[in-house]
Amino acid sequence: MSDDIQNNDFSHEIIGAAVEVQRVLGIGLAEEVYAAALEIELAEREIGFVRNVPVSASYKGRSLGEVGRADFVIEQSVVVDVKAVDALTDLHRARAQAAVRLSGLKLGLLINFNVFPVVKGVHRIGVKP
Repeated sequence: MSDDIQNNDFSHEIIGAAVEVQRVLGIGLAEEVYAAALEIELAEREIGFVRNVPVSASYKGRSLGEVGRADFVIEQSVVVDVKAVDALTDLHRARAQAAVRLSGLKLGLLINFNVFPVVKGVHRIGVKP
């Protein structure tokens, strides 16, 4: 994982915050608990974020309105989707990729807090321009 972390995309800082959340809380809790704790950890680290960000879409130039929500947008550059599941599915990955693409950003992190250590549950979601 660390080989493809770039210094300017905040991945390292986000993953560090996720590691601390899991260190304190462990595994086995609901996604909402991890998201709330991650919000506190990001704020303590003075990492800029917005939580529960609406994601809108359009089809052939017509608005479809809000089609989902991103758990976090970090430093206006990374979409973060928080999960706490036994295993990520193709649907989890597809939804995370759609959120990144529709947000207009190029990078997302799908973080599964039910994997120990959490760094093994982090998946980078890249969207080609």
